[in-house]
Amino acid sequence: MTEEKAFRYQDLDRWPPREALEALYEGQLRALSALKAALPSLEAAARGAAERLRRGGYLVYAGAGTSGRLAVADGVELWPTFSFARVRFFLAGGEKGLLSSLEGAEDRAEEGYRLGAGLDPQDVLVAVAASGRTPYTLGVLRGAKEAGALTIAMANNPETPLLQEAHHPILLDTGPEVLAGSTRLGAGTAQKAALNLFSTLVMLLLGRTYGNLMARMRAENEKLRKRGAQMVEAMAGVSEEEALRLLKVHPDPALASLVALGLPPEEAERLLEEKGVREALQEVRR
Repeated sequence: MTEEKAFRYQDLDRWPPREALEALYEGQLRALSALKAALPSLEAAARGAAERLRRGGYLVYAGAGTSGRLAVADGVELWPTFSFARVRFFLAGGEKGLLSSLEGAEDRAEEGYRLGAGLDPQDVLVAVAASGRTPYTLGVLRGAKEAGALTIAMANNPETPLLQEAHHPILLDTGPEVLAGSTRLGAGTAQKAALNLFSTLVMLLLGRTYGNLMARMRAENEKLRKRGAQMVEAMAGVSEEEALRLLKVHPDPALASLVALGLPPEEAERLLEEKGVREALQEVRR
């Protein structure tokens, strides 16, 4: 469906600019609306992922082209937002694929399979491809599945190999693009939003927030230290001055809070990983 030509837009190049822009905007809205039907699948995938990651597994993203770059954009934010470092990326073309269009790289199914086969059973693979047929991405998924890793697939076409073979298939049914075949538009928007929803729910399930606060963010610049200090004040009941002092040594607000409450840093880190922020704080306060 992502390759179909929508009759409505066949003369798009002759439309007035404002009308073309309105059509592109409507395409983005349709893409986001496709997520509603995918919410149950996203929840199931996030629950399954959190269970594996609690055992110490890695969250691994795989893709090619736009899909791969969107996956990388999601994964790299997990460290500064949640202090979650166990993330890996399998991008067709490697680091060069981030900044360059290496279209031939997506056909390297054997390379993808080899990378996927190197994963461990506690790892979680998130494979993203608009078509659901990209050889490289499909190869990673097949290798990861044989290695015993949990496999999650996001695709914009139904009944594709990627969705059929994943443990958790997530269909983002965005339909034909306004600009036929340009999946960086609607399909890409839906993928980015779905990745955001998935990874954020996983981090919630792992206890890496406190309420709706980014309690385990990396407070490593002035703006974030001020925000982090407010969290430490609330969680540990210390002054702003003391909170800022602690954050200079421990830039994770939850960790700084546990240290303020009397735990050694190593024990505080262990407790956060085992229990999550809220339960760790409750245990220390008992």
